[in-house]
Amino acid sequence: MPCYSDDTCSSRAAAPGRYRAILWIVLTINAAMFLVEIVAGLAAGSAALQADALDFFADAANYGISLFVLGLGLHWRARAALVKGASMGLFGLWVVGNVIWHALTGTVPSWGAMGAVGIAALIANMACLGLLYAWRDGDANMRSVWICSRNDVVANLAVLAAALGVFGTGTGWPDITVAGIMAVLAIQGAETIIRQARRELRIPVPQVGDPVLR
Repeated sequence: MPCYSDDTCSSRAAAPGRYRAILWIVLTINAAMFLVEIVAGLAAGSAALQADALDFFADAANYGISLFVLGLGLHWRARAALVKGASMGLFGLWVVGNVIWHALTGTVPSWGAMGAVGIAALIANMACLGLLYAWRDGDANMRSVWICSRNDVVANLAVLAAALGVFGTGTGWPDITVAGIMAVLAIQGAETIIRQARRELRIPVPQVGDPVLR
C-alpha cells in the first residue's frame, strides 16, 4: 500500500541516501538515452523513437524534481507529483500530434535503426526499473518515478515490435501505431499519478500543538 505519512513508515523511507543515489543514476541514464534517441529518431524518421526520446527527457526532468523534493514534507512531494503527472499528460498529447503528422505524411522509418536503438533503450530502462523496484509502492512522488520507468520498458518492447512490423510490411503504420500506444500509456500514467497526489494533498498537515495519537 502507498505510504502517506511524513514519518518513517517503511524501510524505503529509512534509506533516503540510497534512494537519492539511485535517482542520480537513473537521471543520468535517461539524459544520455534522450540524446541518443532524439538523434536516431530524427535520422530514422521514426515517430516511435522520437516519442521515446521525449519520454526519456521528461523522465530525466522528473527525476530531477524528485531529487529536489526528497526529504521535504508530504504536501511538497505531492505537489511535485502533480507537476510530473501534468508533464506526462502533455507528453502524451504531443505524441498524439506527432502520430497525426506522420500518418498524414506517410513516413516510412528505418527499421534497422529502430531495432538497434530500441534494444539499447530497453537495456537502459530495465536497469532503471531494477534500481527503482524497492520504491514502487511509496508516496505519489516515489510511485510516479516507478510508473515512468515501468511505462518506459513497455514502450521499448513496443518500439522493437514496431521495427519488426516496419520490416515486414514496408510501411510506417506499425511505427505510428506504437507511438499512439505510448501516448495512451503516458496519459493513463499521468491520470494515476495526479489522482494519488490529489489524495495526499487532502491529508491535513500536522500543526504545532496538535494532540499526538498514540
